[in-house]
Amino acid sequence: MVQRSKELNPCPVSALTNLLSGPWTMYILWVLSNSGPTRFGALKRKIEGISTKMLTERLRMLEQEGILYRHYEPTVPPQVTYGLTERAKELMTILDQLDDLAQRWYGQDQVKAG
Repeated sequence: MVQRSKELNPCPVSALTNLLSGPWTMYILWVLSNSGPTRFGALKRKIEGISTKMLTERLRMLEQEGILYRHYEPTVPPQVTYGLTERAKELMTILDQLDDLAQRWYGQDQVKAG
């Protein structure tokens, strides 16, 4: 598989929307923003239908981008907690605005009126 250089698309907005549009990404962020720091198992239970592999992949990607932090405690069994970083909290301000717009455009009131 050929890896594409990040320089092929110099638009930062496009890079951010590509990051956020990955499968389950927005839902993971939504759950963490509403639940606060959450252990892996609890997070998996809250995101019904996601596989362990997909959740792990999405969490690693978000951690690599500095959007999530991962706190590991070497207990038996190990405890791994994920939470939002300051960078994510900055992002959540904008996502909250998008949520407000989505509710106006596609919320229950619009469905009933249609």
